[in-house]
Amino acid sequence: MHIRDNLDLSPNAYRISLNCVPLGEAEIYPDRDLAINPGKVYGELQGTPTTDPAFGLEAVWIDPGQRDHAQTLGYTVVDASTVVATHLSELLQRHAAELLGHEEVQQLLDNLAQSAPKLVEDLVPKLLPLTTITRVLQNLLEEGVSIRDIRTIAETLAEQAPMSQDVVTLTGAVRVALNRAIVQQLVGSIEEIPVIVLEPGLERLLQQALASGGGDSAGIEPGLLEQIQVALGDAARQQELSGQEPILLVAAGVRPWMARFVRQGISSMHVLSYNEILDNRQIKVINTIGRNPTQN
Repeated sequence: MHIRDNLDLSPNAYRISLNCVPLGEAEIYPDRDLAINPGKVYGELQGTPTTDPAFGLEAVWIDPGQRDHAQTLGYTVVDASTVVATHLSELLQRHAAELLGHEEVQQLLDNLAQSAPKLVEDLVPKLLPLTTITRVLQNLLEEGVSIRDIRTIAETLAEQAPMSQDVVTLTGAVRVALNRAIVQQLVGSIEEIPVIVLEPGLERLLQQALASGGGDSAGIEPGLLEQIQVALGDAARQQELSGQEPILLVAAGVRPWMARFVRQGISSMHVLSYNEILDNRQIKVINTIGRNPTQN
C-alpha cells in the first residue's frame, strides 16, 4: 500500500481510503490543537467541540494558547499533524490483514530465507502453499497478533503442516507458539491475569453446537447469542473502566469462533485459549458469563 495514494488531504479535512473505499475521514484545524477528554477532566474549554477520529473520544479544537490550561484540566493535547498521524496508524493496525497479500508474504519469506534458507525451502511449497501461509498471517493480524517473529511462525507451520492443512488449526498452533509475546503485549509482566470466562455449561453447549455445525453458529439460538454479546460487552466495559484489557479465556475449540463473534461488536476484547496461558502465569476470574444474564 502506498500511503500517498490513499490519503487525501485538504486544508481543513482529510480522508483515508483503501482500494478506493474510505476507511476514515475527519475535519481538522491546522492552526489549532486538539484537546482530548481521556475520560475524566476537571473543567470545560472554549473551542469547537468534536470527536477524536482515532478513538472516538470527546474532544475540543482549541487555540494553542490554551494548551497549558487544557493539560491542567486533564485533557490530552495534540497538534493537527499528530491527529492525522495517530488516526492513520490506528486505521493501518485495524486493517492490517487487508493490506497483507501474497506479494508481501513472499517478501517476508524471502527475507527469512537469508538467515534460514532450508526452513523456507522446505516450507513453501513443499509443505504448504503460499495461499495458506498468507491466510494464517491474515488471521493473526485480524486478532491483533504481531507477525514480526516470522521465524517462529514458519517453524510452527513446518512442524504442523504434515498433520493438518486447515488454516484455523494452523493459526491456533501458531498462536500457542507465540503465546509469550501475545500475553506480554496484553498484560505486561504481571503474574496474575484478570480474565472473563464462560460458565462451563454454556461453554459445553457452544462446543457441541460448533462441532455439529462444522464450526458454524447456525445451531445456536439467536436469542442466546444476543445475550452472550450483551453480557460480554458489559464485562468488557467494566474491565476498561478499571484500566485493564478485556480478556476472554475459553477452551481451544471455541476460541476461533468466539474471536470472530466478539469482533462484530466488542473490538476491544481479546480472546485467548487456556493453552495460550504460560505456566508461570496465574489467572484471576473477574467475571463469568452464563446462559442467564443474572448469573454474570
